[in-house]
Amino acid sequence: MSPLRPPYTPGTTHRSGGPFVVLEGVSGVGKTTLARLLAKRLDAAAIHTLAAPHTDWSGPVNQELRPLPQLAFYLSGLLHVSDVVRQALTERPAVADRYASSVMACHSAVNLVGMDQVQKLIAPFRPYLVAPDATFYLVSSDGSLKQRMGTKADVKRDDTDLFDVPGRLDRLRRNFRTIADEDPSAIVLPTDGRCPDDLVDIIVKHLEDRRA
Repeated sequence: MSPLRPPYTPGTTHRSGGPFVVLEGVSGVGKTTLARLLAKRLDAAAIHTLAAPHTDWSGPVNQELRPLPQLAFYLSGLLHVSDVVRQALTERPAVADRYASSVMACHSAVNLVGMDQVQKLIAPFRPYLVAPDATFYLVSSDGSLKQRMGTKADVKRDDTDLFDVPGRLDRLRRNFRTIADEDPSAIVLPTDGRCPDDLVDIIVKHLEDRRA
């Protein structure tokens, strides 16, 4: 892989503030709630992928663009989020609700594109992305996922499509497993029977053990 050249090289990351933690998994598994609680516990910056201004454009992009322009849009958002993370880490820890794994897993599942094709397209930009210190892949049963969906205040199409589009949930789970198997920062975290505070305790303990 060729190194990025000026002016496309990322800025220098001085991690004076702490670790970069990512929460991944299918819609409705509890990432947003957990990210908020974990950011509070760690006094960390809470960052969502996509960050503004991209988050306001995702609806029209998904409805009007074909798969390759869609991927270019989400890749642009991912590169921007990496800059946001890079800046945050100069002062404090950062917790991201979704990151590179979601961009790849969701694009592949929604557009019925092979994961290998998506990974190949994103590979040249990998040197730009801040590498997470730990990526927690949240997993749950269908029953727990449906229960969470029933109490979610901001249900979006991505949420309802998990069960309304045949095969969508299975494809997403398979994609996340594939990515986690190749991710050196991956920790698979089952959520069934655990409240958000329990999950935060598990994550914080893992981070503390990692530093020990």
